[in-house]
Amino acid sequence: MTDRIEILNGTHKIRGRDVDLSGYVFPLVSEFRVGRNGGFVTVDARGVAGLPDRNIKIACNSADDYAYTHKDNTDTEETDEQIIERMRDRFDMLDEMTKAARKGDIRAMIVSGPPGVGKSFGVEKVLSKNDVLVDIGGEGYRKHEVVKGAMSAIGLYCKLFDFANKDNVIVFDDCDSIFADELSLNILKAALDSKKKRTIHWNTDSYKLKAEGVPSSFDFLGSAIFITNVKFDNVRSKKLRDHLEALESRCHYIDLTIDTDREKMLRIQQIVDDGMLKEYSFTPEQEAEIVDFVDTNRDRLRELSLRTVIKIADLVKAFPNNWEKMATTTIFKR
Repeated sequence: MTDRIEILNGTHKIRGRDVDLSGYVFPLVSEFRVGRNGGFVTVDARGVAGLPDRNIKIACNSADDYAYTHKDNTDTEETDEQIIERMRDRFDMLDEMTKAARKGDIRAMIVSGPPGVGKSFGVEKVLSKNDVLVDIGGEGYRKHEVVKGAMSAIGLYCKLFDFANKDNVIVFDDCDSIFADELSLNILKAALDSKKKRTIHWNTDSYKLKAEGVPSSFDFLGSAIFITNVKFDNVRSKKLRDHLEALESRCHYIDLTIDTDREKMLRIQQIVDDGMLKEYSFTPEQEAEIVDFVDTNRDRLRELSLRTVIKIADLVKAFPNNWEKMATTTIFKR
């Protein structure tokens, strides 16, 4: 496990303004150093809302300005095989938990992991099996929906009403704006409460509700799955943290434990070995060449992810003789 630190006193400059990060917890990249502009510690800010999705330097006066929340003092390290097995177990668990949500046996689940590792694919694959008759023959109605992007509180209220039945599931995929809105969080807390009866209220007059025939209160019996790149443990805003803790207490929480480039690379290898590129009809040598290209250039890629593998596979298919030149132009950092 990676060393993790809590910032006791430190700032990071965002858009020319020093932002206080005291109380935030990050994976440690490198210890305190003194540079041209003063002291700093380097941390991994990926998945922390409001911060760049990369390593950042946090300005501080000394190593006393942060404290370890976990320090890896073990002499042994996981083998590649152990990491792959651990990740496979997590994704198998995700499939089983999604099935339970579909049946209504669990009411809510949070799935946390970096972008482009297949979080959404497995969830949607499990839920789509229930909607085959709807897609093919138009029978019945779809019992799940994937919501992406920004969503207002009243939009959330209406969406929960649309999927309020016991065997319905709403998937919020990278819809992180609801985690930053107090009203949305209060609606979710009511929808996912541990009480047998979960009644949601909208107590202000709304033209939208009247126009769409949505009542001012209803019982929510469905389930919700939140797929996010944000690690809730890293959020230290007191006001927001209180709401997130209340939401977490109502949800099962699955951290896919894919945090390092090594783990991401092993995940890529695993999925390619499992047939990810089968539709391209590549030879084993071509697939190995793609994976080797990603591994060799992992520090130069815009994103180390399964999506990048697909982009490279498309280039190999379209430009078999000079795909590497195309790739260095289109998927490398400038």
